[in-house]
Amino acid sequence: MLKHHTISVRHAVDGLIWALKTQPNYKIHLFLSTLSIFGAFILKISYLEFLLIVFLITVGLVIETINTGLEQTTDAIDKKIREDIKIAKDVAAAAMLIYAIGATIIAGMIFLPKIL
Repeated sequence: MLKHHTISVRHAVDGLIWALKTQPNYKIHLFLSTLSIFGAFILKISYLEFLLIVFLITVGLVIETINTGLEQTTDAIDKKIREDIKIAKDVAAAAMLIYAIGATIIAGMIFLPKIL
C-alpha cells in the first residue's frame, strides 16, 4: 500500500517538474508569488493576510495545473483545430483568468492600503 502511494507521489512530482520546465505560465505565477511573499514581509502584513496570500498562490497553481492537464489531454486526443476541443481549452483558460482577476483584487486589497 505504501509503495503505491510513493509511486503516486513520484508521478505527481514528475508532473510538477514537467510543468515548471515547460509551461511559461508557471514561471510567471512563481515569479509573482515570490514578489507577493517578499512584499508580505516588507509590508508586514498580518498573519491572516499572509495565510490568504499563501492560499491564493496555492489555488492559482492548482487551477493552472488542471488547465495544463486539460490542454495536454485534449492535444493527445487531436491536434487538429476542432471546435469542441477549442471550447474545452478556452473554458479552462477562462477559469484561470477569472481566478487571476479575483486574486489580483484580493491582493490589491491587502497590499495597497499598506503601500499608500
